[in-house]
Amino acid sequence: MDEPGKPPAVPPHGFIPALEGLRAIAALGVLVTHVAFQTGATAWPVLGRGLGRLDMAVAVFFALSGALLWRPRAEAARGLGREPKLRVYLRSRVVRILPVYWVVVVAVLVLLPEAGAGWKLWLSNLTLTQVFTPYGLTGGLTQMWSLSVEMVFYLLLPLFAVGLARLRTSWRVPVLLIAAVASLCWAYLPIDTPDGVHTDTWMPGYLSWFVAGMLVAEAAAAAAVIAARGAGAVSGPERWVLAAGRRRWSMAALATIAFVASSTDLAGPEGLIRPEPWQFSAKIALGALIGFGLVAPLVLRTDRHLLLDHPATLALGRWSYSIFLWHLLVLGAVFPIFGIPAFSGRFLIVLVATAAISIVVAAASYALIEEPVRRRFARPRPRPRPRPAGTGIADAPAATTATTARN
Repeated sequence: MDEPGKPPAVPPHGFIPALEGLRAIAALGVLVTHVAFQTGATAWPVLGRGLGRLDMAVAVFFALSGALLWRPRAEAARGLGREPKLRVYLRSRVVRILPVYWVVVVAVLVLLPEAGAGWKLWLSNLTLTQVFTPYGLTGGLTQMWSLSVEMVFYLLLPLFAVGLARLRTSWRVPVLLIAAVASLCWAYLPIDTPDGVHTDTWMPGYLSWFVAGMLVAEAAAAAAVIAARGAGAVSGPERWVLAAGRRRWSMAALATIAFVASSTDLAGPEGLIRPEPWQFSAKIALGALIGFGLVAPLVLRTDRHLLLDHPATLALGRWSYSIFLWHLLVLGAVFPIFGIPAFSGRFLIVLVATAAISIVVAAASYALIEEPVRRRFARPRPRPRPRPAGTGIADAPAATTATTARN
């Protein structure tokens, strides 16, 4: 923990347990909001709007992606390391996202016959292009629109890095802020799409949520530069983002206020009613504040977190991707199992059952699919060189701290 009166410690590099814990909270937030909608709990006075707006957890996911994937590039731009090779980066994204996703898609389209109608639906969901296909979002898989957005961001991120690499580091934060503000205008663009295709599920409209994390990555890289070369080596905007992100309680207040505001008509009406362009833009702006407010202190400070660092939360964090993937299929099965019609109440019963079954299924999915695939395609680590004999220093096992963040 940073001590009063002393310069803040350099942000940790590599795997940050608290981010894994935050990922768990975000996955459960998505689960809760879907249960609330399908049980009619979103119609409750006051509390219902908050339950319905837990979909802002997606902003946290996007900010995490921006922070973790952009940090190596922010550091490389400042001479603190090398950018990941494109081939290695793309392979890691494919291995992380697609194998278990394909299993879920096949399971849903087979087990829910009403969902799997036609080869176009199969193709669009298997290729994560459902948001560009008329009525490509189908029952049990509607949450996958955010994965489609993520995949587009993964593909464009190397291009973003190339573009910003030509700029002085002092311009990187201002340019990212301009890009974030520009993305808020997405809803106003007169784009003609066929029926069943909505541009408010396309990546440009959510760029601000990724930029929130990218700004955290720029601040983390700036902190490392300050530690090595002094504060004069970084620009004013970098220092401002770093100073703001390190204010833990201010960031918590910012995220809380933004979430409360997003639970009003400012961010759109209740239910599936499409928001006005200004409401969509307001929702995106508030989501960016939530993402930055929650992610920045975890990356830019060295505090320990009782909840986020707890072993149970970290386990949920490891399973969070599978929780996100499987929970709608589980939710669809819970209603007939318990004899509860959809939209008829019983929120707590449905929530507990869906969460419990989803966690068990996710744990199995992680153990049987995610982790074996990751190990199969993981890059071999270099073996430590043996110490010369006779040095008088006992050989010790190499440190096992993870050097890459889970994402």
